[in-house]
Amino acid sequence: MQSYYAVRASEYDRVYLKPERQSDLRQIEQWLPSVLVGTTVLEVACGTGYWTQFIAPVASSVFALDSSPETLRIARERVAAPNTEFHIGDAYALDRLGRSFNAAFAGFWFSHVPLERQREFLLGLNSALAPGARVVLLDNLFVEGSSSAITEQDANGNTYQSRSLDDGSKHRILKNFPTEAQLQALAGTGLVESPVYREWQYYWAFEYRVPDALCHLTIPT
Repeated sequence: MQSYYAVRASEYDRVYLKPERQSDLRQIEQWLPSVLVGTTVLEVACGTGYWTQFIAPVASSVFALDSSPETLRIARERVAAPNTEFHIGDAYALDRLGRSFNAAFAGFWFSHVPLERQREFLLGLNSALAPGARVVLLDNLFVEGSSSAITEQDANGNTYQSRSLDDGSKHRILKNFPTEAQLQALAGTGLVESPVYREWQYYWAFEYRVPDALCHLTIPT
């Protein structure tokens, strides 16, 4: 996955140019900042900073992570706000940041988390946040004719797409499309409080609050 996004960095933002998605994008670009006004935001998998550019003007601060130096280079050029930091980081090691935030945003990352690692990711994310912190996950709905076709499914239920880049390379990419019911079910695991699901034609968002008591939950090793 990391090598794919390194090669794809210069092509990445084309996904935001699809004509059929423009109405959704304009709505989300207005909605997302309203949710994060005045917060200290941990952004996971910030990529090229497309969403950072809408969050930074309203947030108190943004600490944005990505595993790809190539996409971070673009993000730093796009967002030069003094309240925003970009760092190379591991989405599965957020508990090691040594900092606490009162909000988090992960755009188009949760769909790349294997089903068997979702709990691990959310526990790690919550551990980097203050109790009651607001979390926003934003991702794709599968829409026939607009989304890349699903080419396979593994024994754990994860789905995959085959993607081609300008250099002719082809990549097998894990891309899950959780349903509203699957996302809402997280509320029963002790990982989330006050969940809210939103849906547009091509995208979904899942908001929740970090529970006050997480002491009984442990990160898998």
